[in-house]
Amino acid sequence: MANRKSCRFDQSTVGHVLEPAQLRAFPLYARRFACAFAIALLVPVPSFAQSVEEFYRGKTINFVIGYPTAGAPDIYARLVARHMAKHIPGNPNIIARNMPGAGSLIAANHMFNSAPKDGTSLALTSPTMPLEEMLGVAQVKFRASQFNWIGRLATNPNITFIASTSPVKTINDAFGKVAILGATARSSTNAIYPFVLNHVLGTKFRIVTGYEGTAAVMLAMERGEVEGLSSTYDGLKAQREDWLKTKKVNIVVQYLLRRHPELPDVPTSMEVASTPEQAMILRTVSSASEIGKFVFTTPEVPADRVVALRRAFDATVKDPDFLAEAIKLRIEIDPLSGAELQKIVSETQSIPADLVGRVKAIYPLN
Repeated sequence: MANRKSCRFDQSTVGHVLEPAQLRAFPLYARRFACAFAIALLVPVPSFAQSVEEFYRGKTINFVIGYPTAGAPDIYARLVARHMAKHIPGNPNIIARNMPGAGSLIAANHMFNSAPKDGTSLALTSPTMPLEEMLGVAQVKFRASQFNWIGRLATNPNITFIASTSPVKTINDAFGKVAILGATARSSTNAIYPFVLNHVLGTKFRIVTGYEGTAAVMLAMERGEVEGLSSTYDGLKAQREDWLKTKKVNIVVQYLLRRHPELPDVPTSMEVASTPEQAMILRTVSSASEIGKFVFTTPEVPADRVVALRRAFDATVKDPDFLAEAIKLRIEIDPLSGAELQKIVSETQSIPADLVGRVKAIYPLN
């Protein structure tokens, strides 16, 4: 054998396993076997893989929030940070920190390029980031489908609502009659959604921009300057719940992939589409509402840790203490699993190139 000389059967090889006198008493075949056994004792044996619990014990998870403090995304993210740790094996600490800028793209870029890819970073950023990547926004330095999506806390249930005094009382009316909608800026979601409906479906919404915020638009509605607004359903409930109770406004369309549980009679924008191409474009644009307020982690995290984080998230959104605090904060919880959310993100980015071109042509990002 080629390695026979390297397996010298002496005290230096086997150490204290056998005494010299005992070695000489062994037959040659027995000595060779003992040599192999002794060498095997000297070869390191690989240790068992570290468990998820062992990995997270004593660790700190950084929860990056791509928005300033005190806003709705910050409230959602900090609520998760306060409750999720106890559901993660090993019970790590979770520390939330804000990283606003560029519509939360700074935070998304950080998660993709700089944050540790080991499951110790979580984030909440803009739900439009898969769409912005697809449309080729210059500041995007990530691949949304490569993130590990942990779960959704709630949708962004965008809607268009119009004063009951307007001749436009349903979405079908908007094809033959004009309704004036207030908005903040051309690139804001309260302008984008009706803008897309006009260009894809042929509705006749007239959009007046320049208002400082949705509250200012609502005041303009009371003054009769505009007839309606595209905003979030939870925002309408928080600011003007009496409008809903007294039927002062009609909600004519919702920009979700499926109808909100509290709006079963209001069609989604996709349901108004008359062709598969129109439905695909509207589904793509509406995906941001469906992605909503969510939690994700970096690419390349070991699969067992992704599973553990997703299970911890699922347990968190069912946690009685978590839900009780959400009620106190007056925020809506409408969870979706990480696997289902990952599917929505992948679908958003898998539309044909010609449709991407059409969306780019009508989506006013700048």
